Amino acid sequence: IDLLSGIIPELCQKYPDLHFLVGGEGPKRIVLEEVRERYQLHDRVRLLGALEHQDVRNVLVQGHIFLNTSLTEAFCMAIVEAASCGLQVVSTRVGGIPEVLPDNFIILCEPSVKSLCNGLEKAIRQLKSGSLLSSEIIHNNVKTFYTWKDVAKRTEKVYDRVAGETVLPMGKRLDRLISHCGPVTGCIFALFAVLSFLFLILLRWLTPDYLIDVAINATGENGAWTRQYFPNKNKKE
Repeated sequence: IDLLSGIIPELCQKYPDLHFLVGGEGPKRIVLEEVRERYQLHDRVRLLGALEHQDVRNVLVQGHIFLNTSLTEAFCMAIVEAASCGLQVVSTRVGGIPEVLPDNFIILCEPSVKSLCNGLEKAIRQLKSGSLLSSEIIHNNVKTFYTWKDVAKRTEKVYDRVAGETVLPMGKRLDRLISHCGPVTGCIFALFAVLSFLFLILLRWLTPDYLIDVAINATGENGAWTRQYFPNKNKKE
């Protein structure tokens, strides 16, 4: 919100036909209300407040560009939704955002007012020149990126990679913490790591591995789901 409050007056002054639709609710809404009041932008900045999930699409398709000003973000679902609705995305380059969409679907900026203004102006120029990808092209591409089948495959790859990694002994883990984090901070982190390890031993003593339910094989030739819904699938006629 702090970044957005600096972007709005600067670009509204430069582009008379620019309008902002702001969705969401929070304690910093008052900051945007003050900006709107100070610069007399009531007819160009609409604060929509909290939106029901089913209403998000109808709001997104009213615009051409989606601006994300997050300072921290692991995976920004909002930019995927915006791109799926055919919007050009302009976003801060933080967290996992650079990995979410291809470069031609997103303009990445540093988390500063100046950089985001430059990114928005680039998108505006592309929009006015007609060089932006059409909404239909963006939508048709994005809808193939995150199908449940694709997400399941990616998740499986992560589990396989982790399962195949060599488990370092505790001594080497502590050495790595200290070498990476410095003698003081590293020792503090190492202490927490030792305490966590001891707590894990306690939990395994209280709840031994053999008491933990093993996940059933839901699919496959002899899977539970297959046997339940296709009981005759493997029977010979």
